[in-house]
Amino acid sequence: MSLRLPDLHDQRSQQFILLQSSAVQSSLPVLRNILNHRPNTNSKLVLFCFLHPPSSLVNEAQLASGNVAVHDFLDLVPGYSDDWKDPREEIKAIVESETTTTLDVVIDSVDTLLSDTGNVPEVYSFLKSLLALVLSRSKTSRLILHINTPCPLLPLLCSTSFSSSLIHLIAHPHALLTHIAKEYLTFPPPISPAPKFWGVFIPVSERVHETERLVLQGSGSGDPKEFIVEILLRGGSDGSGRRKGVERALEGWDTENDRAVELSKLTSLAKILDKKIIEEASPDPTQNVSFNLQLTPSQQEARARVPLPYILEGRETAQSAPPPGAILYDPDSADDIDDDDPDEDLDI
Repeated sequence: MSLRLPDLHDQRSQQFILLQSSAVQSSLPVLRNILNHRPNTNSKLVLFCFLHPPSSLVNEAQLASGNVAVHDFLDLVPGYSDDWKDPREEIKAIVESETTTTLDVVIDSVDTLLSDTGNVPEVYSFLKSLLALVLSRSKTSRLILHINTPCPLLPLLCSTSFSSSLIHLIAHPHALLTHIAKEYLTFPPPISPAPKFWGVFIPVSERVHETERLVLQGSGSGDPKEFIVEILLRGGSDGSGRRKGVERALEGWDTENDRAVELSKLTSLAKILDKKIIEEASPDPTQNVSFNLQLTPSQQEARARVPLPYILEGRETAQSAPPPGAILYDPDSADDIDDDDPDEDLDI
């Protein structure tokens, strides 16, 4: 089965991408890969940094090119910076002033933007207007948002009222799949049926505090080498132009090689995914017997020539009809031969 994460580089697929991180697993490696492998060289990347430095998101070659515009808001913190002001109007003005037709507008991260402004409805309204502004540029422009959970903006950004099409990428620690396999005896498809797996995985993964306790009581905050990416695709169209419904999948991410892999390729999940189906052959009753049950062709011909002293089964035989009922009369000396009543001493 082909991987879905590499298809994100096809800008025809979706125009709104939401990457979700948590305290126990970050999705920054996926975001970094998306930004550094943009297929359209004519598109311009407009990056607004509120949480992570630009160097952790875009490589030096991209920063040196003229197709990347970085706007660093890391030092502007309300209550700590004298020259702080609401960045929303500045962000909108920067996007409107760009002359390039195709834009990739990235905000890292919207939960930090919300904490700076402190108003959920206003930030939601701003992001919706920003999405409309990006989509008005061209069909290949994209709005890419990074969010850390828990955040009250998350369900609003995932709703169809914000965008009918969506790529939602959620980073999970691989310990979550191990926990579900051990406690619920449920494995990722195709080992377990997809409805059964998602019926267990979704509610368990949404218990943020349980997932944090599961990881933080173990080996630390996630694995820096590999993790799980939950992919939710809604609306949009693929390369053939066909309309998509809602699709959900799980894939692995190899941080060292900076690429998506199948779950079976993750070394951390080898113990639970290495479920080889062993087909047990049914016992053969003809084995280990003291006589031969297999006849050679010559033996079968000799057996066929043996005259049978009985009628073969299934062959119907003509049966004679039973004789009609009769009265048996054997007169003897004790009989009373009487012409008037000859039937007095009949032996029936």
